[in-house]
Amino acid sequence: MKRRMINSLLGVVLVMVVVFCVPLALFEKRTIESAAQDRAGAEAVRVLGMVENRIAAGEPVRTDDLRGQITDGSYAEVRLPGRAPIVIGSPPSGGRPVRAVQGGGRGEQVVVEHSRSDVEHEIGTMLLTLGVVALLAVQAAVALAVWQAKRLTRPLNDLAETAERLGSGDPRPRHRRYGAPELDRVAEVLDASAERIARMLTAERRLAADASHQLRTPLTALSMRLEEIIATEDPETVKEEAAIALGQVERLTDVVQRLLTNQRDPRSTSAVSFDLDEVVKQQAEEWRQALRGAGRRLEVEGLHGLEAVGTPGAVAQVLATLIENSLMHGGGTVVVSTRVTGTSVVVEVRDEGPGVPPELGARVFERTVSGRNSTGIGLAVARDLAEADGGRLELLSLRPPVFALFLGRQLED
Repeated sequence: MKRRMINSLLGVVLVMVVVFCVPLALFEKRTIESAAQDRAGAEAVRVLGMVENRIAAGEPVRTDDLRGQITDGSYAEVRLPGRAPIVIGSPPSGGRPVRAVQGGGRGEQVVVEHSRSDVEHEIGTMLLTLGVVALLAVQAAVALAVWQAKRLTRPLNDLAETAERLGSGDPRPRHRRYGAPELDRVAEVLDASAERIARMLTAERRLAADASHQLRTPLTALSMRLEEIIATEDPETVKEEAAIALGQVERLTDVVQRLLTNQRDPRSTSAVSFDLDEVVKQQAEEWRQALRGAGRRLEVEGLHGLEAVGTPGAVAQVLATLIENSLMHGGGTVVVSTRVTGTSVVVEVRDEGPGVPPELGARVFERTVSGRNSTGIGLAVARDLAEADGGRLELLSLRPPVFALFLGRQLED
């Protein structure tokens, strides 16, 4: 493209040089020749006037008297009737001279000749000047074409690099503008596309991180149930553990569906009225064995028979996250309690551990924020799941640590 632009502009300049310089050269050539002819004619008129004045005064016409009427290097010949020609100077050599002839009323005649070489030298100087001017114009055109080509191709190269970076997975916008409306429009579109791609990549990475974190616990619990089935020979125990495993698979499916739903539209909700006791009981059964293995206990207390509004699978996942958080970072007995406040049903999870450090209290629900070497994703995802159904997850106390899940309450008619 750069070469084409340079060739195009150079071609235009060359055409302009030819269109203007050739007619100008012809015009100047004729002007120089005409001026030389006029000079010769003027000298012939001066010599003729001197001759006529001398004849009218009855004075002799002498060479010395006429020599001052012509320029150095010119040749003049005065022809008088009945006399030999009077010659001034030497005839020019080297081609056809510039010649002027003037005649008087008594038969006298004056011939003046100039050397053609002087005219040719002046024409050559003129042509050389025009050539230098044309060459300078061409050089200026080439410099301008190169500058303009770089000015236009540099933005295109930048835009191509931006598009290549987008294709290679680097969606950072460059926010560069070039002062050309068309190029700036392309740059704006690429920057907007880069921002959209960045948001999509961030959302996909977030979904992958959330899914891997949220599925880890259900899969571990399911694995434990399957191990129980393999280890036992009691048909009743096998049936019971299999039923529990099937329930966990359903909850696992619900977790995946909920994550996908939140990813597509965080404002969507599938909240229904459900029995809160069932969800609390199911989570207590699943986590008692893990806590027992750590030498700890899990207790359930509070009101029973509460109807809450939300998604059972999401609520179960939030409670699982809170209990797992107590198992990993807390200590002593884990207590899950239910109560009612106003129009909300509250599920609290607390333990007897050291609690949440004060510097993390306000940021404990932020992603990647963790008091220990954990991912810091669990509480953030739990908060998102709670808010997706119109609830909220809060840290009520740092020491002892008390997390509270607020859900809508199903009021009796």
